[in-house]
Amino acid sequence: MTGRISALCTDFYELTMMQGYFAASPEARAVFELFFRHQPFSGGYAVCAGIVPFLKELENFRFSDDDIAFLEKQKIFQNKFTEYLKNFHFEGTIYSLAEGTLAFPNEPLVRVEGTLLEVQIIESLLLNYVNFQSLIATKTSRVVDAAGGLPVLEFGLRRAHGPDGALSASRAAFVGGASATSNTLAGKVFGIPVSGTMAHSWVMSFDSELESFKKYSAQYPEAPVLLVDTYDTLRSGVPNAIEVFRELKSKNPKLMAIRIDSGDLEYLSKAARKMLDDAGLPEVKIFVSSDMDEWIIEHLRNSRCPIDAWGVGTRMVTGWGEPALPGVYKIVARWKRGTWEPCIKLSNQPEKVTNPGVKNIMRVYGEDGQMKADLLYLEEETDELQADIERKKPLRFNHPISDFAGFVMDDYGYAETLLLPVMVKGKVVDGLPSLADARNRCAAQIQALDATYRRLLNPHMYKVSLSDRLAQTKRSLIEQHRMLFSKR
Repeated sequence: MTGRISALCTDFYELTMMQGYFAASPEARAVFELFFRHQPFSGGYAVCAGIVPFLKELENFRFSDDDIAFLEKQKIFQNKFTEYLKNFHFEGTIYSLAEGTLAFPNEPLVRVEGTLLEVQIIESLLLNYVNFQSLIATKTSRVVDAAGGLPVLEFGLRRAHGPDGALSASRAAFVGGASATSNTLAGKVFGIPVSGTMAHSWVMSFDSELESFKKYSAQYPEAPVLLVDTYDTLRSGVPNAIEVFRELKSKNPKLMAIRIDSGDLEYLSKAARKMLDDAGLPEVKIFVSSDMDEWIIEHLRNSRCPIDAWGVGTRMVTGWGEPALPGVYKIVARWKRGTWEPCIKLSNQPEKVTNPGVKNIMRVYGEDGQMKADLLYLEEETDELQADIERKKPLRFNHPISDFAGFVMDDYGYAETLLLPVMVKGKVVDGLPSLADARNRCAAQIQALDATYRRLLNPHMYKVSLSDRLAQTKRSLIEQHRMLFSKR
């Protein structure tokens, strides 16, 4: 995340296929798409993230002399191919969702166009960036949504999957709505606000808890946050914090708060709130941590716990409950006879049959600004579809699997084209959204998604459908392959 990644950061079979393309048809062109088949965390949506750092890495994607030397030692790559790799750089074109956009199964998050050699070799790097960061952004968004507008601070560095995973997780968590991070390097690299107070070791390093609180408040009088659960939260920690805050109150600090990091957070937060209020300190905030996730936060909020901010670490930056976003990268079209010829992957599992052709996504909103459904369509339909939307003509939505299911929508407000160019001929386009833009987009999209899709338990499934022409193309290709099979 902070330096150039070797071009060898790819699965070995990408290179063996690349050599095969180089020998058989080096000029052959194709379109690939990155998509996923089911929502992570059994939820109702995912958040797209990781696109911008991937693009920055891809722009400088090169094989170094050491990389070439390593490949030559494998005794599998021909000299002509390794010579070609010495000057290789990506020159294709990429379309993607803007970071922070909500995504749904079987619709492309990223579309890549170029020679087979170049679109194949970037598969693993693209999936690595987008799968992980989208997973963490999604998890964070669920946590933030459960927090109901209260600040969520990301504290996951020490439990993240290595330093690189920690940095990527901090970035993705910010896209998903985290207010700040404890990861100082992420603050430097990405401009994310950093936050941190004290650990139990601070309290234990002094002769008394009260002394530790006084020393800390003297050092940080503007915003002391005191950790009150080192010995006994209610009989020691909170009373000592009250004594310090009473002395400090006359100095009018910007913030005074306690943090509870263990125990029964429902009981302790309510009891601590009463003690603080009875002491004439209603302005003192209560922060909590201790293995938080969206389910625990939702329970504590439903129990009307007087908690003002949440520190979330392990269960956010590791994607707790879903080890990986199931993103895949599939070919959908080949350049043949002067046009893009759609490709389809068939399977005995209907949900694994791909949607063919060079596609885009139209997200349709109601007059109230709420998301209603997504329509996948072939790029060749763009002008016709946009004209229909401008005239508010009824739109036909076809089920992606069943030939007999679908609906017509005539009560919509407007629509948004989602896949936009982010790299053209190997160069990142100007004006890509900033990290703050991605975070704001995520927040706006969450508010535009009905609560029935966002709820943690049994959310409604958002509709992703096919246009008439795309549905017909898919049926035709399936039938063509069935006829070929029947002749064998």
